[in-house]
Amino acid sequence: MDQMNDKPNVTYITFGGHVELQKYRFLYFAMTFSVYVLILCSNSTILCLIWVRRSLHQPMYVFIAALLCNSLLLSTNVYPKLLIDLLSDVQITSHLACRIQALIYYSLCGSEFLLLAAMAYDRYVSICKPLQYQAVMRKRTVTALLVLAWLLPSCQLVPSLILGDGFRLCKFTLNGIFCNNAVTKLSCMTSAGPYIIYGVFILVNTIFVPLAFILFTYCKILVISYRRGSDVRKRAMQTCAPHLLVLVSFSCLCSYDVIIARLDIDLPKAARSIMTLQVVLYQPLFNPIIYGLKMKEIHKHLKRLFSQSRICVLGRLRLP
Repeated sequence: MDQMNDKPNVTYITFGGHVELQKYRFLYFAMTFSVYVLILCSNSTILCLIWVRRSLHQPMYVFIAALLCNSLLLSTNVYPKLLIDLLSDVQITSHLACRIQALIYYSLCGSEFLLLAAMAYDRYVSICKPLQYQAVMRKRTVTALLVLAWLLPSCQLVPSLILGDGFRLCKFTLNGIFCNNAVTKLSCMTSAGPYIIYGVFILVNTIFVPLAFILFTYCKILVISYRRGSDVRKRAMQTCAPHLLVLVSFSCLCSYDVIIARLDIDLPKAARSIMTLQVVLYQPLFNPIIYGLKMKEIHKHLKRLFSQSRICVLGRLRLP
């Protein structure tokens, strides 16, 4: 490790969270690889379905596709490196690569909240202002919301990548199995005040503001739908319930991630490692299940797809 850190302009850090995983690393590798393949297959199936079926080329389904794509990017940011580390005798990465991984991780987490906010706005216009829906949710509006959802968090986090070069490292072992906010605890900071203020600013912009907007929007939808009768209420529940389930689960997982990453909680390293993986473990699997089962149109097309696949397989098996 010291020899690697002697290389000019390159600082390496090790992942301390792998220590307790080494004994059963091949088992953990098989489990992690299976989860990653399942995430890729489940999210890609619905993504391709939305892409192919013209009846799903509507703003609501475009936002769902964007959310699933975001889950794929979030998983791919973590799993490939994690799988390599599970098979390696030494788990290391450069400090710069670690900060880039953390930046992408939190940028995509912020994008998830902004995409959910865009979906809430889409449902608000559809249910509360149905006559204006086609005029408001045009292709240009949908594109602008998608670009904003993916660019805003990353643009706000890029300065942290630049500022990180000014801090010298006091520790070279990260207490985790991938790079998250815990990487900042390795730096020698004389005063953490400015960094905390900067972190609060990002939290407010990418999480609390979208969250407040989402809650306000769904409250408005709830009030208006109850005034307009049972048909509107039923439609609101069918289209809004999956988004709310995804929002609640992702908010809880992000809260756990922040607590584990920032607070010195006395936990076994294996338990800590599994808990830090919750955002990229449960949410990418949860999203396609919720939207595949709860969204009527997607569920209908999925059933048709699997029926056709089963008929095709049975037909091949019957061939001499």
